[in-house]
Amino acid sequence: MDGERLFCDVALAERIERAEVRLVVESSDASRARRGDPLGFTRPLAGGVASFAEADSPFNKVAGLGFAGLPDALDEVEAAFAELGAPVQIELSQLGDTAVGAFLTGRGYRLENYENVLGRRLGGTGFPEGVRRIGDDELETWLAVVADASAVADTEGVLSHEDFPRETIVNALRDMPGMLRFAAERDGEFAGGAGLRVAGGIAQLGAAATLPAHRRRGVQTALVHARLAAAAELGCALAVVTTQPGSRSQRNVQRLGFDLLYARAVLVKGVSATSSSGAESRQAS
Repeated sequence: MDGERLFCDVALAERIERAEVRLVVESSDASRARRGDPLGFTRPLAGGVASFAEADSPFNKVAGLGFAGLPDALDEVEAAFAELGAPVQIELSQLGDTAVGAFLTGRGYRLENYENVLGRRLGGTGFPEGVRRIGDDELETWLAVVADASAVADTEGVLSHEDFPRETIVNALRDMPGMLRFAAERDGEFAGGAGLRVAGGIAQLGAAATLPAHRRRGVQTALVHARLAAAAELGCALAVVTTQPGSRSQRNVQRLGFDLLYARAVLVKGVSATSSSGAESRQAS
């Protein structure tokens, strides 16, 4: 990777948001397939998507707005969430059309939090020792370790407004189609895990967590390098990750060459996401 900082214009932000929409749609659909019932929905909305996967799911949200006009069908979406007893949570990129933000606040949406999207070009990263790909035979172990590690959240920076039950985390990790899973080991023990998903040529890094006993030992650094190397082999030119603002996760990935591209405002209408259990614990890299 060269030394040039990565600049994010509106076109790149829209491309990243489209990849996020694909993740939400495919994961929400996978949740219904796992359960074998039709509860929930994924609905196109002004270039983005409105999704309800299942109770407490991190995929219960609206993503990808701001790049295709105002969400004129929001009445129907709000009614669909209300019917299921869920608030409407919208994640809105700061590089999207500002008229969308004004439209939402005019409808009573309130600012609940922010999240940062960071990215870097790929290249020049080797696969580190102590990290390996996880196959289906170790899936349950990987899910358990990442869920247990995620329960002890990053307390630096802006705290997440969301907190999920352990079972919800496991189900969400299980439902992400096409995710490549990685594990890091220390002293012969499973120390942490992370995931990589490719959508539209973009490598999405997520599902990263380290068990408390192994933190501050370079586990997540190794997992980031491993996923960057794997993404480059898959032909990706760009990797992105989402973190809480000012968090240790953000600091770690910036040290590894990621640039802050843009923020998403989290806007909520209905039951507060802070007081509900349907919220996503942001475990980034």
